[in-house]
Amino acid sequence: MIGEGALIECLDDPGVEQVLAVVRRPTGRTHAKFVELIHQDFLDYSTVEDRLVDYDACLFCLGVSASGMSDERYRQVTYDFAMKAGETLVRLNPQMRMCFVTGAGTDTHGRQMWARVKGETEDALAALPWRSSHMFRPAAIQPLRGVRSGVASYRVMYALMGWAFPLLNKLFPRYVTTSVVLGRALIRVGRDGSQLAILESQHINEAGA
Repeated sequence: MIGEGALIECLDDPGVEQVLAVVRRPTGRTHAKFVELIHQDFLDYSTVEDRLVDYDACLFCLGVSASGMSDERYRQVTYDFAMKAGETLVRLNPQMRMCFVTGAGTDTHGRQMWARVKGETEDALAALPWRSSHMFRPAAIQPLRGVRSGVASYRVMYALMGWAFPLLNKLFPRYVTTSVVLGRALIRVGRDGSQLAILESQHINEAGA
């Protein structure tokens, strides 16, 4: 959901020259500045490294719900996938900025497994020699512009509660954002950087305004 929202905003932004989407399945999208790289192994980019050069920013939006997943599998998808991509990209593009989407509640010392894994991933990515790195921690995200969650239970929730998001956004701006604002914030920080290493929902809303 987050990746799709970011992609839509990138394609609409005249300041973005080209977008490379690294995906396992075709997105079905076509655009003059859109390049799609179908790649199955997110732990090995050795065969496609020549496709990953000359980019200024990585908007890393891959993520899954920990519900129903083993600790080992969740760590692989969250930590291992991100680190392999990060290590590869920063070696190929030393001036790249990293914008990594985690989530509200991320905490290396948290009580919940997912929060600790995300926190470890943030710390490990930030230790790589990027031009700059920024961790995005959105809480509630309202999907707009046809964006849909990949999690069935979330789609049901959005269908039932979608009407309430504008009110919630006004009442709780610290905890609510939209896929449009998040996408624009990722672009802005990916392009210009930020004084903040960690952006919570209120900072995302400011950056994406």
